Amino acid sequence: MAKLISIFISFLFVFSVFAQKAVVISDCTVLYSITGSDAGTNSNLSGASKQYYIKGKMARTDIAGQGYKQTVIVDNSNGTAVILKEIGAEKYKSTLNAEEWKQENKRFENMTLSPGKESKTILGYTCQKATATLKDGGTYTIYYAPAVIPSANENAFQFKDVPGLILEYETVSSNGISKITYTAYQVDFNPVPALKFQIPTAGYRIWKQQ
Repeated sequence: MAKLISIFISFLFVFSVFAQKAVVISDCTVLYSITGSDAGTNSNLSGASKQYYIKGKMARTDIAGQGYKQTVIVDNSNGTAVILKEIGAEKYKSTLNAEEWKQENKRFENMTLSPGKESKTILGYTCQKATATLKDGGTYTIYYAPAVIPSANENAFQFKDVPGLILEYETVSSNGISKITYTAYQVDFNPVPALKFQIPTAGYRIWKQQ
């Protein structure tokens, strides 16, 4: 019975999206593939993946690759964040207040978001293009579904003013040349377990962001 109810809720959601009426979602899981713009970057990203979870005002992002994993849990109600890193067998935790989280994202200060005329379909959703321009002149592209409004922002600085669920975006790699593209391949609107947002109290070394 619970499975039938879940399917019915999903059907109603999809129907409302394709009716082009924007809906706010407070529980969501999005899975992304990660690819690079050149062979070297793709080799470094082999096996890398990203999971994005929303529950109410909480957002969690997991990015994992060969030998590492990073989790960022953001409380959109107060702007605080916790960063968990696993590098091999080592585990680190950093807790940031609102000002520290803002400083961690200072490269996005004064960012401008320009809507584009292009669109593409991702997972059945019509996604609009937007270009973010940083104060240093760098740019990155975002495709978002305006029919789906998330209740929590993955990063209120990097994705400031994006009016919909982001299903594809790009960043610049550490060498400043290659592009890294994150593309959603699955969206799930079933309830996200609250356990996903519990902060571990043991097993991690405390580390402060510089």
